[in-house]
Amino acid sequence: MTPTPDANPQKHRKGLNRIWHATGYSLAGLKAGWFETAFRQEAAAALILVPASLWLGQNWVETALLCAGVVLVLVVELLNTAIESAIDRVGPEWHDLSKRAKDMGSAAVLLSLLLCLGMWLAALYHRIGG
Repeated sequence: MTPTPDANPQKHRKGLNRIWHATGYSLAGLKAGWFETAFRQEAAAALILVPASLWLGQNWVETALLCAGVVLVLVVELLNTAIESAIDRVGPEWHDLSKRAKDMGSAAVLLSLLLCLGMWLAALYHRIGG
């Protein structure tokens, strides 16, 4: 019996060749995410918030945490989109488990947004109000 080749040629790549191709896949993922309205809105906010963190953060740790909160929102949004895409690939019909997976992805985005908002409000209060 002859072994079947792997469906993914990435598994056989090594070293810089693997890194090169993985970078391409990551950039393709960012490009695909750009077609999602929520991701574009959050990326636009990041273009404002990341530079603003340099002003708002009182030291490098605060600045890094404010930036990390913003980037976390983008990461979770991409993961949510990936979940939704995988569910939609299975089929368009309604299913309780599909709804549950999509709702949980949405909840993860909400929690990351609330965390980011809380961090920024606390930093603003500390810088301006307290």
